[in-house]
This record gives sequence, C-alpha cells and structure tokens, in this order.
Amino acid sequence: MNKGNIGVTSDNIFPVIKKFLYSDHEIFLRELISNAVDATQKLKTLSSVGEVKGDLGDLRVRVTIDKAKKTLTVSDHGIGMTAEEVDKFINQIAFSGAEEFVNKYKDRTEAIIGHFGLGFYSAFMVSKKVEIFSQSYQEDAKAVHWSCEGSPEYTMDDTIKAERGTDVVLHIDDEFSQYLEDATIEGLLKKYCKFLPIEIAFGKKKEWKEGKQVELDEENIINDTTPAWTRKPADLTEEDYEKFYHELYPMQMDEPLFHIHLNVDYPFNLTGILYFPKIKTNLDVHRNKIQLYCNQVYVTDEVENIVPEYLTLLHGVIDSPDIPLNVSRSYLQSDNNVKKISGYITKKVADKLAEMFKNDRESFETKWDDIKLFIQFGMLTDEKFYEKAVGFALLKNLDGKYFTIEEYKDHIRENQVDKDGNMVVLYTNDPDAHYTFIERAKAKGYDVLLQNGELDVHAMSQAEQKSEKLRFVRIDSDTIENLIKKEDAAKDEYSDEQKEGLRKAVEALLPVNEKLNYYVSCEAVSADALPVFITQNEFMRRMKEMSAHQQGMNFYGNMPDSYTLVLNTAHPLIQSLVAQMTSEEVEEIPETREGEEPKEAVKKTVFTLSGEDERLKQLIDIALLASGQLKGEALAKFVNRSVELL
Repeated sequence: MNKGNIGVTSDNIFPVIKKFLYSDHEIFLRELISNAVDATQKLKTLSSVGEVKGDLGDLRVRVTIDKAKKTLTVSDHGIGMTAEEVDKFINQIAFSGAEEFVNKYKDRTEAIIGHFGLGFYSAFMVSKKVEIFSQSYQEDAKAVHWSCEGSPEYTMDDTIKAERGTDVVLHIDDEFSQYLEDATIEGLLKKYCKFLPIEIAFGKKKEWKEGKQVELDEENIINDTTPAWTRKPADLTEEDYEKFYHELYPMQMDEPLFHIHLNVDYPFNLTGILYFPKIKTNLDVHRNKIQLYCNQVYVTDEVENIVPEYLTLLHGVIDSPDIPLNVSRSYLQSDNNVKKISGYITKKVADKLAEMFKNDRESFETKWDDIKLFIQFGMLTDEKFYEKAVGFALLKNLDGKYFTIEEYKDHIRENQVDKDGNMVVLYTNDPDAHYTFIERAKAKGYDVLLQNGELDVHAMSQAEQKSEKLRFVRIDSDTIENLIKKEDAAKDEYSDEQKEGLRKAVEALLPVNEKLNYYVSCEAVSADALPVFITQNEFMRRMKEMSAHQQGMNFYGNMPDSYTLVLNTAHPLIQSLVAQMTSEEVEEIPETREGEEPKEAVKKTVFTLSGEDERLKQLIDIALLASGQLKGEALAKFVNRSVELL
C-alpha cells in the first residue's frame, strides 16, 4: 500500500472545495458522470485509431445506490487508469487529463467534456470518503484502488477488478443523505445528463400494473444520446423538432411558432436549436428557458452572458465547447468568443425572421401578435437587431391590416400631416373605451392603430427618435382637431371673464381625488363635437406607462394622473349655459409686494353660474362616465338624475 499527500499548495483545499469552489452541491454528480463519459469517449477514440483492439463491449455508464452501505457509485467501462495515471490525474489537482488527451488526439476527439482537473474533487462536497477502483485498458496493467477521507492524505494500492473501467464510490455524508434517495438522483440525472452521448443507466424501468409500480428487467436509460440539435437539419422533420421541444419542456402545452437550427464550426463551434414560443405579456415569466450545454452536458439555463437579454425570451438549446466556463462550469466569463457567439445568434435570428417575412408575409402576419413582444424587446435593446428588424416589424390598424413603419408612413402621408409638417400617427390601446374619439377620427378619414402591447409605448418613442417629424398620439389625448391641426384654432365670442366663471362652476362640481388632477379648458372645438369630454396629455401619460417597465422613472410613476376636461364652447348646450350666467361688477385690490405702494382698487366683471343647474352636473358626469372615471356613489347619483331629467 502506498500512502501520500495530494499535490496541493494548501491543507485547506477541501474546505475550499466544499464551500467555495462549486456553486451547487448537486453538480458533483454531473462532474463524475462527465468524467465517466470522457473515459468512454477516449476509449472509442483509441479504438478508432487502432490503439484498442477488438469489441469494446458494454459502454454504458451506471449509477447505483446502496442505502445499507450509504454509498453512491458511478461506474464506467471506459479507458480506465493505471496507478501512474491515478497519481498524475487525481493526486496532482488541476492537472487535466482531458486537456492532455485532447492535445494528443485533437483531430479525432469531438466530445471530450473535461476542461479542468478539479471535477472529480466535487465528490467531497457530499462525501466523507471517496474510493476509486480502476482497471486500465492497457494490457498487463494492474487494477488500482485509491481512497481518501477528505483530507490531503490518501491511500493507493493494487486490487483486483474484473472489468475495464472505473468505479467511483462515494460514502455519502449523513448531512447529505438526500443523495441516497432514488428520486433525488434520478432528478439530477435528468437535469444534467439527459442528452449525454453515452447511455446512462440508473436502476430498472418501472411500469404500473394492477395499481402499483412494478420493476422490469430492462435497465432504465436516462438519456437520449443523439438529441435533435446534434443531427443534421436535413435528417429532421417538423414532427422531430416539435417532439424535441416537448422533451425539453414537458410541462409546456403550447406548440412553438417556429424554430432556428444553429450549426457553425468556424470561427467557433456552436450547435443548437432555438424555438419561438408564443409571447404576449409578462417578460419575466419566459426567462431562463434556453439551456446551455457543453458537449451535451447541461451547464445552466442562465444564459444572459451568452445571448443578448431579449433572446432569453426564446426557448431551446445552445451547445458549445468554446464558451469559457469557470471551474464548476456554472458561471460564464465574458470574452471575445462569447461576444462573437452572441453576435452570430443575433444575426441568425434576425435573418430567419427577415426570410419568413419576405417569403411568406401572410404567414408571418398571423404570427406577429405572438412574436411582437420579442421583436420589440430586441429592437429596444440591440441596435444591430433594430437595423435588421425595422424592415419586418409591423404595425396593425383597427381594420386588422399590417404595415411596416415605412409602409404606414406612405399610408397616412396624404391625410395625417398637420400644418407644421408633422406626420401624426393616431393610436388606441382600448377601442371600446375610446370609441367616440375613434369615430370622430374616422369621420375625417384618419386611420387609427391598435397599440395595446406591453412595450408599445417604448417602441413608439423609439420610432419617433428615429424619424423626423413623426409623432404618435393616443386618440383620447386631445380633440381630433388639436391632434392633427390643419389650421389655427378657431376663436369663440366669449370673454376671458365668462370662461373663468364657467371654469370655476365646473371645478366646484368635479370629484376630489388625491390620485387625480383635473384641469378645465374652454375651447371652441365644433358644434358637432361633444359638449364636454376628458383628454389626457400624451407626454405625461406615456411617461407614467414607461415608468412601469423602466427603473429610474419612479418620479413619473408616483405623480397623480392628470386630465383635461374640455368645455366645447362651440356646442349649443355650453352656449346656453353661458347665456344663463349672471354678472356683477366688483372692486378688487391687486396684491402688493413688500415695500411697494398700495395699489388702487380696480373694477372687474365676475360671471357666475348657478351651482343648482343640473344640466352642468349631468354634462360633467357624462364626460367622467365616457372616460371610465364615474364610479360608486357618483355613478348611482348620475343614474337617478338621468331618470329624473327624462
């Protein structure tokens, strides 16, 4: 028996491994199985070049639990190790056997997983003792037994092992007894090893018979060794892609809209399949659905550093050995390769969408409402994507017709340009609530867009920044005459004093609400417009809507909603109210500042309207009702008053 100390620079290596080296305890199983798959792939490579003779036999990797002995064992029939190799690859921490092997057979090894020599030591995160039993493929090599109890001291001696390969036996620490449960281990295997290129067996298959699960003789194979992304697109049908999607996301009920198959080997190696799910609302619900693999080993579903943020809304798989990973393969490090990969994926996605739009626009339009959020998110956050997407990003009007931004400009250029040369895009986010405003716009021959998406406000602001003399205005933000001013506003015949009296009478009847501000305006709109209506300033409303999705805009989000109640002085009802106003001459002494001489009193005409005029209250409530702001007791009083007036 040989005894020795593991070649480390500090006796504290094991506490470091247990606490800091790995982000999750559970990945120990991934690392050990990755090593077993590596060893098997190495054997296949050596066989392919004639260095291993004869039939390779059973190459399955097996995971077994012995609850009585409190052990978890990972066994392979791969290349195995000699005593010298155990000393080199196990006792000398961080000397990567996989790296040396890849350098020697770099033209023939396509799936050597290991990058770092520390993967094996993750076993000590959950074990009080770890043993290795290994028999090398080399003729006349003696089997070796290595044992360590979580300190730099180890023992190593010869042993007898019937078959080629390596068994790693973990004596599970009592603190981590969950790793002796079948359900826990099967869950981890399906998470990390579902698509490994070598079959992974865990226990026996089971099926339901007479109300209970019965174990069969057949081994339970965890993984699909040739997942769809490793195969050529020409060999796959649409059914294959859909089947793989549900293999990735068994709880996902909807079918994906379409997919993109990634396959590039220069200047980096990348394969994968990205799916476009139906995305309508709530950006965060769909995040972290892209799974990152390294040579078919699951790494993470947090891929923000690999792909632009908006692409995290997609589902699917990315597999690349060229993405740098830290020692645990759990966290990504940014470098030039990552940036190139990100750029490639962005271009591939944009090209796919552009191709769909060009080749089958009708089909693209049917998918637009489901992919709109994704495309807008990309355009808002990635300038390169914007440059490509602006050619296929669509706007939809109330007639259900779709336009690109340039097509829509052409559509409204003749009619919806104001006196200052601004092209005005009218939109609504609620056709029912804005019905009256929409009808007045249509009566003038104007077109109205439906903009009720989660990012529409941001997308409109971006379009305005990109285009000169282009404005988006919600249909209820002002009178239609003011939204698209063709000429200077009409003047009415009333004095400022009359309008002031009218405003005060209305202000006295408006509801008091600390979350709402009302401003009363007198305007000669037109005789056929409503006598009283409520508008909301486009800028302030848009700022409040954007604040809901954008940090740093709480100032706007916390402000009360502001509305303008417009009294249409061109309407006969308002004119009749003005005619009933009474006037009186009053003397008013102007305010003086400190140090100023007192000013003489001035005569002023004050107009008042009786607060008992039920028509005025009725008109105000009609405006509040039309804007969805008449509720509760006020609504009940309005109904009763309406009946009495009838």
